[in-house]
Amino acid sequence: MTFQFAPAKREQVSLLIALAGASGSGKTFSALRLARGMSPDGKIAFIDTEARRGLHYAEQFDFLHSDMRPPFAPVRFIEGIKAAEAAGAEVVIIDSFSHEYDGVGGIMDWADRLASEGVKSPGNWKEPKGAHKKLMNALLQCRASIIFCLRADEKIEILRENNKTVVRPLGWMPICEKRFMFEMTASFTLTPDRPGIPHFDLPHKLQQQHRSMFSDREPIGEESGRLLAEWAAGGSASPAPTPSPVAAGDAEELTAAEWDVELGEAAKQGNVSLVAMWEKIPREHKATLKAALDRRHKVTAAEADKAKETA
Repeated sequence: MTFQFAPAKREQVSLLIALAGASGSGKTFSALRLARGMSPDGKIAFIDTEARRGLHYAEQFDFLHSDMRPPFAPVRFIEGIKAAEAAGAEVVIIDSFSHEYDGVGGIMDWADRLASEGVKSPGNWKEPKGAHKKLMNALLQCRASIIFCLRADEKIEILRENNKTVVRPLGWMPICEKRFMFEMTASFTLTPDRPGIPHFDLPHKLQQQHRSMFSDREPIGEESGRLLAEWAAGGSASPAPTPSPVAAGDAEELTAAEWDVELGEAAKQGNVSLVAMWEKIPREHKATLKAALDRRHKVTAAEADKAKETA
């Protein structure tokens, strides 16, 4: 095969969007609003693993529906996505994709069954992980955009400090294979106290070119979907980024969520930039942001420094 090269041009890029949250956080409704903005003509397919609950929204949205029942093996999701594409879908919603991980016939269930048959760890994970990788390859090759709804749990860790048992909250964590979220174009965590509104101080992925398309003050809606679709088609739907309030001298007016965004951008430049930004944050916000600093931003900064070393 002969390789052929052409000038790089962004056009007809598919998107992978993840919405994670507990019950009542607005995942399904937000996914449908986002999809309607991305495909106003209604070329939306809904793969429903939640006992046909997606049909609760049939009168509010125009979409094709498929009732997916167990087993929730990775190959079933590949089949569903291919069928959705064949039906002409521009956007596919999977609700809930968490079943691929911990549902009946999902990869955890698969690994547990092999363990019960005498396959010792980590050997019992070989086949499930292999099937999951094939699914990820299929997702990355999909020409339709996909919106994943995922359940999330509040996680804790129990430690011993100074001879005392300490319970440390780890925040909301999506229920999925641990590397899944890294493959997303964008991801958000939603909570029941603010349905549909993304939390920028909870785990999320939002690249610079998409930041102006979402707000942590308003629910995810059709306008975000429209802007994403225009960007994916090659347009410049995103307006020019607003200058950083830190650079503009308005640092004292930033909320904790806005400081989290500033930390994320600084982390992309490496640890030195991250430390410098952390020193600018008012003391009253540091306690709120400490978990995000340790869990996400330090990892990003380390990866940025490593990339510089190998460049």
